[in-house]
Amino acid sequence: MHSETRLVLGGLTTLAVATAALVVLPYLTVRDTPPAPGLKPYTASALRGRTQYIQHGCMYCHSQQPRARDFAPDAKRGWGRATVAGDYAYDDPPLLGTMRTGPDLMNIGVRQPGEQWHLGHLFQPRAYVPGSIMPAYPFLFELRDKAEPGETVVTLPPGFVPEGKTVVARPEALDLVSYLKSLDRSYPAIDPTTTN
Repeated sequence: MHSETRLVLGGLTTLAVATAALVVLPYLTVRDTPPAPGLKPYTASALRGRTQYIQHGCMYCHSQQPRARDFAPDAKRGWGRATVAGDYAYDDPPLLGTMRTGPDLMNIGVRQPGEQWHLGHLFQPRAYVPGSIMPAYPFLFELRDKAEPGETVVTLPPGFVPEGKTVVARPEALDLVSYLKSLDRSYPAIDPTTTN
């Protein structure tokens, strides 16, 4: 056999083994993973908010995958337990993220359960986290002289309310906050390798 043929066959064999190990095996292992006990499906508002999360690129700076205690100090940071496959059963696609310019958000609904905190933080992050490099999202809000009945008024810390104006959350902001508040994986994780 010629050395070129062996080289090509060796390359194809390496590619086949790598594909099996990195694509096929994980797919077969987790494709039918049921939702983790305690995981609730997203509401219609949270699903619309998830779309906002994707459209505004939140996953470029925030991950949704706290790591195990042996690998990172995520639990010490208050980001929650390491996630398991069943935690993502209703996520299509899972928004794991690749960077942590900001904190992991998988359990932000536990750490910050209040709607007003999220709304204010989206309107002006530095009002809640001094020195934050997160961009503000003022286009998710309207500045009004007075809010209409039924509208959600954002209560901001002193010094951050535009003078003489009322900050009113648009439906997109309320949906995004609904999604963020739904990020709660504080129920116990079930290790799929120990269940039959």
